[in-house]
Amino acid sequence: MMSRSGMVAGVLVVVATSFLFYPLYPVLRVESVKRAELLFCARMAEGEEFVLSFIHSVNKRPVFDTLRVQGNQLLIVKSRFDSFGAGMPEGSQFGKDGWLEWIVNRPVPEVTLFVGWVANHSLRLKGREIPLADLAEPGTLLSLRAEKVSRYGLWKGRCAQ
Repeated sequence: MMSRSGMVAGVLVVVATSFLFYPLYPVLRVESVKRAELLFCARMAEGEEFVLSFIHSVNKRPVFDTLRVQGNQLLIVKSRFDSFGAGMPEGSQFGKDGWLEWIVNRPVPEVTLFVGWVANHSLRLKGREIPLADLAEPGTLLSLRAEKVSRYGLWKGRCAQ
């Protein structure tokens, strides 16, 4: 039979372990697919949005895709662009600012893309702009994914706080 102090110690170990290792904090991870290397990570709030911007390969115009962290997935909220053209989605509506907006609202486990040579891919989050070409060479396949990490994971530097 376990003593009362032994039971208390056991409970404390469980609580401390949960406190340190339970994945609780949403993050956005950018990884190189081929090398499975973490290139960028940012702590995000549940429901927080960020923008993936690029120059469209066909019409050579800017596109701004808004994505939202939603649990362990991303929600593609909308895409904004300034002109119709080949490769641009039909059914887009003009917004109040004159830009076209395509409402997507599609959950995805991840977004993968090749860093472009002329697309100028960048992430806009938390008041910063991060060019993807600063993270990886053009032609590199990247994965953008939301996941939750533990306090220990944050403390070990696996993600910027």
